Amino acid sequence: MRGTYMARPGEVERKWWIIDAKGKPLGRLASTVALILRGKHKPEFTPSVDTGDSVIVLNADSFVLTGKKPEQKIFFRHSGYPGGARYIPYERLMKSNPELLIRTAVKGMLPHNRLGRKLLKRLYVYRGSNHPHEAQRPAVWQG
Repeated sequence: MRGTYMARPGEVERKWWIIDAKGKPLGRLASTVALILRGKHKPEFTPSVDTGDSVIVLNADSFVLTGKKPEQKIFFRHSGYPGGARYIPYERLMKSNPELLIRTAVKGMLPHNRLGRKLLKRLYVYRGSNHPHEAQRPAVWQG
């Protein structure tokens, strides 16, 4: 009888993927990116092992928010000091720092532990359609 296959960290084959964010809703984009970073698209997926690939998100300034979210949704952060709460409307952040919104949405969909922090380091987000990762020969994600 054979046991369940468990991937080991050294034997995982990694790829690089490009995802174009132009016209895609933020949540659907983030869930696709989280799936690839986690490695759930691979048959050798193991929950406790980093089996994921690297992801490059292009055109980060062109994703969309549906409904009234641009006006109503608020981005919250806290400095850690008393009175250090900051509330910024998504509409303003989409113009000034759209990379932060994508990174935060993906971070929320990854495990909240050491593995999740390690996975997030392989996410690269760029505003335009240019990126400095041509040497890795990334493939375009179809899906």
